[in-house]
Order: sequence, then C-alpha cells, then structure tokens
Amino acid sequence: MRNIIVIHCCTLFLLLFSSVAHAENYSVHHAGALKNFMRKGDISAKFNLKELQGKKGIYALGAYENLKGEIQIFNSVPVGTYSKNGKLGFDTTFDKKASLLVYMQVNNWTDFPVPKSVGTHKQLEKYIAEAAKKYGIDVKKPVPFRLSGTAKSMKWHVIDWDPNDTKHTHKKHMTSGPNGTLNNVMAEIIGVYSSKHKAIFTHHSTNVHMHFKTDDEKLAGHIDHLVPGNDMVLYLPKIK
Repeated sequence: MRNIIVIHCCTLFLLLFSSVAHAENYSVHHAGALKNFMRKGDISAKFNLKELQGKKGIYALGAYENLKGEIQIFNSVPVGTYSKNGKLGFDTTFDKKASLLVYMQVNNWTDFPVPKSVGTHKQLEKYIAEAAKKYGIDVKKPVPFRLSGTAKSMKWHVIDWDPNDTKHTHKKHMTSGPNGTLNNVMAEIIGVYSSKHKAIFTHHSTNVHMHFKTDDEKLAGHIDHLVPGNDMVLYLPKIK
C-alpha cells in the first residue's frame, strides 16, 4: 500500500510540474485600450517600454505615446517606426512610452506551414485559431503568434496622429501617417489572436492584431490587411 501511495504522489507531482511548465512557457500582457482612443480621445502613455529592456523572448506590438508611431519588438529587439517629416523614421531603443501595447514573452516556438488553400485575410485568421486549438493551446485566452515568408499582399500604416484631432476613426488612424500596400514582399510578422479583446487590442471586425517588418528592415508598421503567399509559415508557442 505504501508503494502505491508513493507512486501516486510522484505521478501527481509530475502532473503538477507539467502544468506549471506549460503555463510558464509563454505569457501575454497588455496596457491601454483601443476604446480609450475611439470613445474618450485618451492617447496618453500607459506603459514605459523600459520595463521590457533586458528581458528575453519579448515580442510586442502597439502604438507610441500620443499615437506617434508604431511599436514592433522581435525577440527583444525594437524596430519602432514613426513619421519623420513625412518619411519613415526608425527607433531601435526602449526609450519611449506606449499608448497601447501588447507584449508576449515566448520561450520557444513551433512551426506550422500555412496551407496553400489559405488565401485570404479571414481564412488566415481562422487557420491561426484552428491550428492553435488543435495543437492544444487555449484559444479562449490571447494567443501569441508569428508569421514569416512571402506576403502576397499587405496593406500597412504607421500612425501619426494630430494631437488637436479628438474625433478618432479607424480610417483616420490608417491614413494619418505613412501608409500603402506591399505586394510579394518577404516579411516577419508578430501578432496576437483573441476573440475576447475587441476594442481592447483588436478592432471590432477582427480577432487578430498584427505588425511586421520586411526582411530588408526598410519598412515596419501595423498590418491592416494581409493575403499570405504560398510559402508562409505560422509559429505558435511551443507547449509539447
């Protein structure tokens, strides 16, 4: 009987340890909310990026204080962008603050080739959720993800908000600063999927928020619409 009890206790310990390791493999945090901009005109700082400096495995996306540029952090390396006299400027420091930020800490990733049948933005969004769920990730909670490869088409912008304008719309956010459409471009993308955070860090019409940098690092910013190419790969936090 004593041996059985010992075996049961050891099994319980291993199960508990596995659960903790699973839970600590990645984390998702956010500060600020889109509804603060849209409903209240509140574009003030909600997070100091210096709090992320020195941490490993950090991936982040958001908007700088007062909506003066886009935040991208790839594996703890900032590639922020902003409008500089109508042209794109880069900030590779942690010296600024954010009006909106989603940051993820991911220890390891696992890859899933995006099927060629996934040919639209909506299909890609659906595939991310389905792949995460099938892999064993709880999609009722925010899910970090990465994409790499060719973007067949990618509509993008870098926000440059007029502080005197108190009437916020999605369209005005998209056109306030540098913006455009890229075709057949190699890019790395960081994103977060959530069906529970509309008006917080995803817009009301989507469950994903994505930012990018091109492979040549000449352009980076917020993604408004993405059509994946045939070689695109999805990366999800490794849990197995």
